[in-house]
Amino acid sequence: MKGRIALVVLLAAGAALLAGVASGRGHSAGSTGVGTVFLPNPVAELQNESLTDQKDADYAALQPAYHDVTLTDLDGSGTLTGRWAQVVSETGDPARSATNTFRYHRNDDRFEQVMAYYWITEAQKYIQSLGFGTGRYPPVDMQSQRVRINQLGYDNSFATDHPKDELRFGKGGVDDAEDAEVILHEYGHAIHFSQNFSFASEEAGAISEGFGDYWAGDVSDIVAPTPDPACIADWDSTSYTSTVPHCLRRLDTDLQYPEDLDGEVHDDGQMWSRALWDIRGALGHVRADTIILNAQFDFPGTTMTALAERTVAAAQQLYGNNAAKAVTTAFAARGIL
Repeated sequence: MKGRIALVVLLAAGAALLAGVASGRGHSAGSTGVGTVFLPNPVAELQNESLTDQKDADYAALQPAYHDVTLTDLDGSGTLTGRWAQVVSETGDPARSATNTFRYHRNDDRFEQVMAYYWITEAQKYIQSLGFGTGRYPPVDMQSQRVRINQLGYDNSFATDHPKDELRFGKGGVDDAEDAEVILHEYGHAIHFSQNFSFASEEAGAISEGFGDYWAGDVSDIVAPTPDPACIADWDSTSYTSTVPHCLRRLDTDLQYPEDLDGEVHDDGQMWSRALWDIRGALGHVRADTIILNAQFDFPGTTMTALAERTVAAAQQLYGNNAAKAVTTAFAARGIL
């Protein structure tokens, strides 16, 4: 879950999606279109903390935050269905276009459908650019990820792999799928499902929440850099935070393991996300993400220390002593190693 926007993860025990990692089965390749999105959200891009929801109003101050982007890997059906994402249900009208033109603003719920399709597709393309699913490393959620938009009548979003693997985004305040970092956070959980990551303990849940936050800041900073990438979900959180900057959570807190563990997965996840953020700062996002993703396969869901040790081992194997030392230093700074 989003954290405050909850991530209630519903798991089918032992579900491993790697075996069925699809290569877009049932979808044709290469159809492109155009869509209008936020990059990643109005508050982060415009650096305007005074922006508010105003009941989905499309007011003047938001106009500079809209951008037309290329939507790739569509299946040519005229819907937001493609190789790496598919909108399977929504509130209101489904987005349809015979010319693959999906230009909407936030006063139209179809805008959020475009947001989800674009950001999930871009995240998967980035994963593949690192070598996952290309023969170098195993695939990571290499399928057409199912998405439900505005199917919750409250301000929450979650990922589930039972009975079907899908992401569900709620509404209330700023509708969740208007903020790319909420979308990316939930996609982080889908990544863990696909890697046969076990949620056997509270610490495993905290790791997944922390990774979701890290993934949100990481990918949004790659696709659309903003001045404060450590602030997560700046736009969505305007509806439930009073201090500025508005952040669902941050990637640069100073929490220490184990003394700051409080048993709430979103709180505890911030020590994990900070360690990952520091690894990224030391090694750059390409090497950091290659290490982090490789370490997560088949994690048995034990402790942060156990996954940190696996992450150091992955760094050593992939990039050698200096990378392993940087990863060790990041985890040691949190008390995890």
